Amino acid sequence: MSVFNRIGVIGGGAWGTALAALAAEGGDAMLWARNADVVADVNGRHCNSLYLPDIALPANLRATADLADLAACDALLLAMPAQTLRAFARQIGERIGANKPLVLTAKGIEIASGALLGQVLVEELPEAQALILSGPTFAAEVARGLPTAATLAGGDAGLVAALAARLSRPTFRPYASDDPVGAQIGGAVKNVLAIACGIVLGRRLGDNARAALITRGLAEMTRLGLRLGGRSETLMGLSGLGDLVLTCSGAQSRNLSLGRALGEGVDLAAYRAGRRTVAEGEFTATALHGLCARLQLEMPICAAVHAILHQGADIDATIAALLSRPLKNE
Repeated sequence: MSVFNRIGVIGGGAWGTALAALAAEGGDAMLWARNADVVADVNGRHCNSLYLPDIALPANLRATADLADLAACDALLLAMPAQTLRAFARQIGERIGANKPLVLTAKGIEIASGALLGQVLVEELPEAQALILSGPTFAAEVARGLPTAATLAGGDAGLVAALAARLSRPTFRPYASDDPVGAQIGGAVKNVLAIACGIVLGRRLGDNARAALITRGLAEMTRLGLRLGGRSETLMGLSGLGDLVLTCSGAQSRNLSLGRALGEGVDLAAYRAGRRTVAEGEFTATALHGLCARLQLEMPICAAVHAILHQGADIDATIAALLSRPLKNE
């Protein structure tokens, strides 16, 4: 069985820092961050005051701004925004080498190609051993040691088991899966559905409407997952339904917050201004729009979110159009 003594994490935001802290609790870990202030914070004060304020990080966690410093790591967790993965993969190949497991932790679909992130990674680094870590995981709660469960998916059962054992902590429980496609679909689509739920909240349409949206959104997620080769049981698990429920109801959800602001009448550009963090659903909505057109697949809720975000669609008219769709069997 593979041994993972030293884990590297690429991405100095909240999620990357939380994962690095988790890895450091079980052994050696190194965090790569672009921001020099984050590197200084982690190394000098054992914190990341920019992205995870008031959370103490393990003293043995080290940070660097040089990707080459991660070459000695036994596995890498990739926690950068989804749309930057291809560029980072090329840098990994050049600076680190891809002859080690690479665990994708971002949730999205590449806009330009419509490819899942695992496909992007394999296209750029064909020799890489790609795994997916996904599930209902707010970064601050993971970093605080609050109970969390997630899905770790990959095609090599032994590799998945070994990495799950390395990342497992008393309050962090990774469940193994051999369905990376399903795990990726759940993580990507739920962000778009969370924007829709936020719009429901912002428009004060009630809890009934939100429950209906989550349920019908799960049907859309499953439809896409099955079309691309995923399994329905994966989408009913942590990386599908679990993540959907959290992101559509948790106050920490960036995508829910974006949707709520739109529902309350805030302009998208005004909402973006001054924010450090990314609401991945904004970009995934565009990727899904193109992907569904190519697949000739209907995902009406996701299509409505794309129309509101990127085509200037009126929110009330869009909601009315969804409610007036022909009646059908569930």
